[in-house]
Amino acid sequence: MINPLVFFSHLLGSPMAEITPLTLRWGIISTGGIAAAFVKDLLVDPKTRGVHDIQHQVVSVGSRSVEKAQEFIDRIAGGDKSIKAFGTYEEVYLDKDIDAVYIGTPHTYHYTNALDGINAGKHILCEKPVTCNVAELRSLIAAAKEHNVFFMEAMWTRFQPLSLEVKRIAEEGRLGLPVLVHADLSGNFDIHSIPTSHRILDPALGGGALLDIGPYPLFWAILALYENPANNSTAPTNIAASMLNTPITPVDSSTCFSLTFSAAELSAQASLTCSITLNPIEPGVTIRFDRGAIVISSPIYCPKEFKVQYLATNGKIEKEERRVFDYVGGGWYFEADEVARCVRDGKKESELWGHDKSLLEMNIFDEVRRQGGYKFPPGVEKII
Repeated sequence: MINPLVFFSHLLGSPMAEITPLTLRWGIISTGGIAAAFVKDLLVDPKTRGVHDIQHQVVSVGSRSVEKAQEFIDRIAGGDKSIKAFGTYEEVYLDKDIDAVYIGTPHTYHYTNALDGINAGKHILCEKPVTCNVAELRSLIAAAKEHNVFFMEAMWTRFQPLSLEVKRIAEEGRLGLPVLVHADLSGNFDIHSIPTSHRILDPALGGGALLDIGPYPLFWAILALYENPANNSTAPTNIAASMLNTPITPVDSSTCFSLTFSAAELSAQASLTCSITLNPIEPGVTIRFDRGAIVISSPIYCPKEFKVQYLATNGKIEKEERRVFDYVGGGWYFEADEVARCVRDGKKESELWGHDKSLLEMNIFDEVRRQGGYKFPPGVEKII
């Protein structure tokens, strides 16, 4: 079992070294479930994961009313009197005591919320998918550059220690080059028993499988194929997609999409699926290489275990290694740590999940929606 306390101490140097930690002060937009998970992790002592160079402080929370914001603080932060409860998001953006804003609203609100925060001069961590389309994302990136602030999509899986280790093994060479990625994320939302106003069914909220849970299977394709040095940061040469709509609202219940990468040194494909009517499968991700495979357990957004299989010349498994990860909390704080370090170092985007990867994601999703015939209601997309 790999302990992140040891894992990150090795990366950052000895925890005994004299380090004056940076405290990044956060404002929180929205009080839903994903914001609750993020804030709970911000309150975990960084030393439990071997981090000594940064700390996090929740300074203010914005919701639709002061009462809802305060209820969130009482429930998630133990009623901490130092955290300010605001009844509007604007008050969070204008709070001079915060450095960064976390945006956990439904994704059809991300563009407006992120732009308001950027215009207020705040660093931004915005939940996935970062926008409704690539045009909105390009606009946000331009605004972030104009206002000289850090901006990142909250692809939390990219910063977890398991993902870092998978990437290291995938690129060290023993397995050869990646050839095929299979990745699926499914979750049964019991769509016949929830109201059509639920975020997963409402097209005005970008409902359906692709935008809600599709970023995760796509993430593993980006990590394994797009990021591989042999690919030379080349976008897929072909995208093929098919969508199955729900019988209730015109959002996708299941989507299948494949990517083909045809760089000079890498020829590989990804077969990716997501569904809101099926249960998760095991394993959730399989990355197949010339000489082996990496098999990643579900849930693929925060896996704790994977296996590396090395093949003999006859194609049979010659050796199998199992890696298990364990840490305090839910794993959301790893992305927050990345934001803090980037802000401290004056970076405006992350090297691990930079703007290019979010742009690639949104370009792919735009094309998948086009092929699947999924159009947002009028007015949802702020820029087309």
